[in-house]
Amino acid sequence: MEYISTRGKVGKIGFIDAFMMGLADDGGLLVPSEIPQISADNLKKWQDLSYQELVLEIFSYYTNNEIPQEDLKAMVEASYSTFRDPEVTPVRRFGDDLYLLELFHGPTFAFKDIALQFIGNFYSYVAEKQGKKIHILGATSGDTGASAIQGVKGKEGIKICILFPTGKVSKVQELQMTTVQDDNVLNLSVDGNFDDCQGMIKELFADLDFKSANHLAAINSINFVRILAQTVYYFYSYFQVSKANGGNLGKVNFSVPTGNFGDIFAGYLAKRMGLPVGKLILATNENNILERFIEEGVYMPGDFRITYSPSMDIQVASNFERYLYYVLGEDAEEVSRLMAQFKSEGEISISPDALKLVQSEFAAHGVDGQECLDTISKFKTEHDYLLDPHSACGVAAVYECAEEGEISISLATAHPAKFDEAIRLTGIEQSFPPEIAALFEKPQRQVLVDGKLEDVVAQLEKFYNA
Repeated sequence: MEYISTRGKVGKIGFIDAFMMGLADDGGLLVPSEIPQISADNLKKWQDLSYQELVLEIFSYYTNNEIPQEDLKAMVEASYSTFRDPEVTPVRRFGDDLYLLELFHGPTFAFKDIALQFIGNFYSYVAEKQGKKIHILGATSGDTGASAIQGVKGKEGIKICILFPTGKVSKVQELQMTTVQDDNVLNLSVDGNFDDCQGMIKELFADLDFKSANHLAAINSINFVRILAQTVYYFYSYFQVSKANGGNLGKVNFSVPTGNFGDIFAGYLAKRMGLPVGKLILATNENNILERFIEEGVYMPGDFRITYSPSMDIQVASNFERYLYYVLGEDAEEVSRLMAQFKSEGEISISPDALKLVQSEFAAHGVDGQECLDTISKFKTEHDYLLDPHSACGVAAVYECAEEGEISISLATAHPAKFDEAIRLTGIEQSFPPEIAALFEKPQRQVLVDGKLEDVVAQLEKFYNA
């Protein structure tokens, strides 16, 4: 297995090099040169594996044996030893056709922990084995930053800087980032929105001289290894639901709350590998650029809106280009043309035939604020289960898009305590887990910056050279 860019100007490179490159040097995103196919026999054999064992099996198709098996196993065991549930990502059943995949049992109570705990250990491994300085640079709409910091705080050879939009993440998300006091951590609170933060990250990674001189490494889902780590729980949850249905299960829908297209692209990758997936239901909020693409074939940002599900308050989805590459028949030249058009004109569209392909693979539903709150209230009343607002968007999308009798797995992406501002609007009071309650007593450490690239660069250079 080798890795290539969606824009065609990065030759075939290995697994560790792809991990360290993050954003491809030509500005594209790295993808495997071919998607491995998992046989029906192997799918059957995998049904009784533990989560950790399944990680090793799936990664074996992608790592080119560049990591000794005992080293990879040690990283996997260390990464998931921090989770509060022995299954890592347990599945819960609600009625005949709906299952929730709980992805919030990691140290920061969000699905990002599943990939970023592993990636933190992987960066530490590379830093030690290759004697490299690694300076992780990322942007967050809330959860990525906390998870990434948790994965690498205090580790030798690694520094991490996270950009987040001032006042546009939940209070718990902010505290999880800014109460970390380790000297290898820098939080930049940026005057702007997430797309501004993400745009600056991509610009800095595209500046190859700056990237090399400052040893930049990617933690956002532009890094393919993060996508790969998330693919595992699609397989794992399918197997759990299959066993709950006597081991005789056909296709299953997955409903995925997403703003950056990373988590749902992991589901798309699982489907391409051979997992029996029916609809991939894309759940979003009023920032519904992805819903409009799936319905109309037009990708164009609209007006940015602050919502009850801030982790999806994104207009420009950083992983969209990966899916575009496959929709266009892996035509890197056409991808490059369209992405250049998007940069200059702010809009791209695909052909009617390509749109038919998109609509055969995806359904989508944009959940407005009141529908989100109503879904939280309804689910609590009917099932005595409290959804966070992102997970509520996923459930609402199942209600809208799934046909009667279809089994759907909806991704519960965060613990509701992370978004108490929205929960309180439903009239529901919740108790915080002790780990979250303790955050409110800790001092914060962050640097406020204007939304200008030069101000961010000045802070980075000061931090990296300290």
